[in-house]
Amino acid sequence: MNFDTITAGVPLNEAKKALIMLHGRGATPHDILSIAKHLDVKKFALVAPQAENRTWYPYSFLVPIKENEPSFSNSLHELSQVLIAVQQNGIEKENIYFLGFSQGACLALEFTARNAAKYGGVVAFTGGLIGDKVYEQHYHGNFENTPIFIGTSDPDFHVPVERVNESEELLKKMGANVTKKIYNNMGHTISQDEIDLVNQLIFSKK
Repeated sequence: MNFDTITAGVPLNEAKKALIMLHGRGATPHDILSIAKHLDVKKFALVAPQAENRTWYPYSFLVPIKENEPSFSNSLHELSQVLIAVQQNGIEKENIYFLGFSQGACLALEFTARNAAKYGGVVAFTGGLIGDKVYEQHYHGNFENTPIFIGTSDPDFHVPVERVNESEELLKKMGANVTKKIYNNMGHTISQDEIDLVNQLIFSKK
């Protein structure tokens, strides 16, 4: 695992479940890890990689993908390495969860859709699939009813609701059990209602 990856919670080699947490643009692993105290993840290993220069890709997630290269592909590769490292500690995919905020939420959705499988769950606090449009051919596999939560504000300066809706549609087509919640004028933040929902729908399940 990348030396910039921060771990917390239950040690990986002792945990039965792991939550991979992806920070937003300009933030750090410590920022996203601070959300964990509000989540029902006391029995989880927490794994938070650091993006190079604090950004997973340089431009908006809505520009043509090639404009965000090579950072975009590098970030997907780093996340695949994190996933492999978690699995090498004996944690099955169905007990591995992903959570991200903003740019991290986009990356969490993008990575899991490109590598769809039965995961524990995916939480996207304000995010959508990446690209100037949703490229269905980029996504492979079946989520096998993996619970996915996407919450966002209407409007949101960075993430248009249209992309959230398009992402929901594709994820459902790939077998995900998607819960989408759109909040009027919430702002670019994470609400208590979202926290309560993901605890109920994803983290509190056995």
